[in-house]
Amino acid sequence: MTFQNPWILILLPVAAAALLFSMKGERQPALRFSTESLLSGLKSTLKLRLFRGIIFLRMLAIFLIIIALSRPQLMLQESRIETEGIDIVLAVDTSTSMLAEDFELGGKRDNRLEVVRDVVKDFISRRHSDRIGIVAFAANAYTVSPLTLDYGWLLQNLDRVRIGMTEDGTAIGSGLSSALNRLKDSDAKGKVVILLTDGRNNAGKISPLTAADAARALKIKVYTIGAGSKGPVPYPAKDFFGNTVYRQVQIDIDEDTLQKIAEKTKALYYRATDTKSLRNIYDEIDKIEKTPIEEKGYTEYKELFHIFLIPALVLLIMEVILKNTALRRIP
Repeated sequence: MTFQNPWILILLPVAAAALLFSMKGERQPALRFSTESLLSGLKSTLKLRLFRGIIFLRMLAIFLIIIALSRPQLMLQESRIETEGIDIVLAVDTSTSMLAEDFELGGKRDNRLEVVRDVVKDFISRRHSDRIGIVAFAANAYTVSPLTLDYGWLLQNLDRVRIGMTEDGTAIGSGLSSALNRLKDSDAKGKVVILLTDGRNNAGKISPLTAADAARALKIKVYTIGAGSKGPVPYPAKDFFGNTVYRQVQIDIDEDTLQKIAEKTKALYYRATDTKSLRNIYDEIDKIEKTPIEEKGYTEYKELFHIFLIPALVLLIMEVILKNTALRRIP
């Protein structure tokens, strides 16, 4: 049992002292006699003893009222939840090279962006206490979603990401810088960027390694993923009649730069050559990047003041009734 206002209990000894003082105080007699010899043979009656002891009813009632005012409570439930929360920005390449169909989704060949979207959705669904944001980049970078705990809204914005929404190119440095801007003012214990690309930096005004130095200064880890099969891959194109045809093209990934970015920020570089390896990479990052924090829970209490207040009122009523009936003093 706990007390909401424990300081009120200080009044208990004060009330006890006041009542004892009043009992020992000098009393004026109701009737005066010329000599004590007239009363020396009289014995104290039960009624007289009860009358003298009625003050204890008042004392007990006051004690109970003081306890009631201190608001005694019984703790019913307390929760203190161990959670794992960090801030994560997913930086995704949306250049036209992501149209290459060397990955599979649902047993069918699909382009890299659609597979990445599906894998990222699974990754987001496994996070529960993390703020997550999304940045897309091609020749320029733009924020798809700022850091948020509203995963439903996050996934809706992810579905809107399309290749061709900005000028074509691969600005890895700009994409990373945009992600860092989302995290630089964060107070989270863990700050992470997961950067996925399938090409080389060929656009933007910011060097990828310069952006990596900034990430290191901000103590932000940058996990880098190179997505794409090794060797020629099927790439969709239109023939003379507007039909979709596939031709084999070579898309090079700048693995050296991606590895340096990860090393500078004390993170890791991964190469995803198919859908399975891509899923495994996000699974591994999901297991690595978990920062335990203690989340304040709540406590539910049951109020007990009435257990003390009701008997106190009953005792006061009893005192009044007894003093005006059976224990009435005359005069």
